[in-house]
Amino acid sequence: MKQALHIVVQGRVQGVYFRANTRKQAIRLGLTGMVRNLPDNSVEIIACGNQQALQQLVTWCHKGPLLAKVSAVISQPYAGDEGFESFEIL
Repeated sequence: MKQALHIVVQGRVQGVYFRANTRKQAIRLGLTGMVRNLPDNSVEIIACGNQQALQQLVTWCHKGPLLAKVSAVISQPYAGDEGFESFEIL
């Protein structure tokens, strides 16, 4: 069953590198959604897919790609539009 999560990653994570790696990981896991920088220097992710893949993305976010300095990952169910066709960087 398809589900969706709203994930906020805090720390030294803003920039194209983190967002591009998040997109790559989400696509590898078969997820759709989006990733973008927020004004408070965190990164927001909306991800849609099966529960196992979503949990793998949350686990990945805790570590982040090389050079990322993640201080916190907050995730919660997302009840918005789940009509994403791909995974986009905004």
